[in-house]
Parts: sequence; structure tokens; C-alpha cells
Amino acid sequence: MNKEELLQLMHPMKLIGLSGNPALNEKIATILKKPLIETAVQHFSDGEIQVNIGESVRGCDVFVIQSIQDPVNENFMELEIVLDALHRASAHRINVVVPYLAYSRSDTKTRSREPITAKLVANLLQITGLDHLIALDLHASQIQGFYNVPVDHLHAMPLLAQYFLDNGIATKEEDDIVVVSPDHSGAKLARNFGQFFDAPIAIVDQRRERYDTDVHDMIGDVKDKKCIIVDDLIDTGSRISSSTKSVLAAGAKKVYVAATHALLSQNALETLNELPIEQIVVTDTIKHSHYPDRMVRISVDLLLARGINYVYNDRSMHLLSESDLK
Repeated sequence: MNKEELLQLMHPMKLIGLSGNPALNEKIATILKKPLIETAVQHFSDGEIQVNIGESVRGCDVFVIQSIQDPVNENFMELEIVLDALHRASAHRINVVVPYLAYSRSDTKTRSREPITAKLVANLLQITGLDHLIALDLHASQIQGFYNVPVDHLHAMPLLAQYFLDNGIATKEEDDIVVVSPDHSGAKLARNFGQFFDAPIAIVDQRRERYDTDVHDMIGDVKDKKCIIVDDLIDTGSRISSSTKSVLAAGAKKVYVAATHALLSQNALETLNELPIEQIVVTDTIKHSHYPDRMVRISVDLLLARGINYVYNDRSMHLLSESDLK
């Protein structure tokens, strides 16, 4: 009997998929060849949530998959209640997998009497109890330090970059590719993304007090270039809109967008559909019923499934970063 077989015998892996993104949950379970535990989630008329886990998890290593997306507070509370249920059911180890972790943008205090909600979320999850967190493209990497349990921070940007390479949109041989950050804080992300194409970066000089301005100054040369605007998420689409208008005003010939999380709140669909963008490439961390016309969705199912498998078998995530996820 090898180590993996012994582990399955002593502490079997079990998966729970919650309401945030059922389609992604099913994809991950299919790759791992593990059925999702039947979990009954009932919402009462007053908003209260009741959860019933349909089978024994005593002594098991349980992975709870929940994308904390709209409705954010409802999905977060659902996760909290399941964690409490797992503790009371004597699970051996409780692992939380969050394709999208809400409140990550509130990671620092910038003015008086302002909360750091990302830290509050970390406190609440740890009070309820979890042994391990697997997250994907957190808004700020330092959020890992808010947790006193192991955090594996996975990245989808290599998958997005590979799409541009596979489809001939960008290659290392081209010299007309520029990766654009929509503001100064995203420069590091743009630089990392640009390394896949050996491309320079440019920055939209966009400041908070001027978010509503259509066109901003550019730092860097985008004239007659093919621009890829890269960000960790797309919310209302306003930042992508002003960035697109800025690079076009500076002489860019084509504009593409790459982002991990497509929140698409408020009038994002209409805003993005009106822009002269060639393609918007995102992942499937968040589910919606409708998407913008030129949006391409890349699945992170294999990335998350392998992350779960590596955690369960105590393998180094460094090996995952070097593995082929195509």
C-alpha cells in the first residue's frame, strides 16, 4: 500500500461545493474524480441559512469550495455555517478553497475610522475554524499574512498569458506588444504579465479623485502598439473603460484586456460592450447569466483541482507552479 492509498484509508478526501459557483465546483470534482458531498442549503424567508451535510465526514480531509461572489454576504455566511457544521461533525482537517475572495480590496486603512475588512474576514474564518486556505489571485498578496494558518496563493495569470500565446495575439518575437496597468498600483502585475511576452509596460496615470475622467495621461509609449490592459478584476468596468480610452487617445492600434475575476457589477456589460476592445479574457472564478460580447472565459478548474490534490498529498506548490496546466 503506497502513501496515497494509506492516506485515503486513514483520512479520505471529501469535497463540498457551495452555492457561489456550482459549475466550477462540478468541474473540479470531475477532474479529481471525487463526487461532491450532497449538501442541503436552505434559505428561510427571513434570510437565515440552514445547512445539512448529507454524509459522515468524521476523520476526513474536507475541501470546501466556495466563490464568495454576489450575493457576497450570503455566500460568506453559508461558508461560515458549513465550517461550523464540519467541526461539529469531527472532520479531521478543514480546507477552504476560494476561487474569488470578496472584501480583498479592503486590505489597508487609508483614512480615519476606516475598517480593514480583509482582515476581519480572515478573523471570522479562523474563529469558525479552518486548517488551510487555497485562494486565487488575491487583490493584494499581503492578505496571506492576515491568516495564522497556511495559505496557498495560486495565480491564473499564466493561464491568461498562455491564451494570448496560443492564439497568436502576442508572441515573444513581436515588438509591438505593450502590457498596460490601469493605475500605478497594478504596475507589478503588469510587469509580471509582460514577462510572458518579453513586452514593456505602460501605466495609465489614473488617480482615485479622477476615476470619472474619460482620458488620462500615459506613462510609457503605446503609439501604434497592440496593448493588453491587465488587472486582477473587472468590477463595474469603469476603470477598463477609462484605460481603454486613454491608450487609444495615446495612439494604440488595438486593445485587449486580461483579468482573473469578472465581477461585472452594475452596468458593466453595457460599459464593456460599448468599448472598441478586441477581446476581454477572464477566468470562470465567478458565474453570471450573461457576459459581454467579446469576453473569453478560461477555466481554472485544473489549476484549483491540482492545488487541492497537492495540499491533500502534502506536495509542494512550487511543483504546481512548474507543471503544465494547459
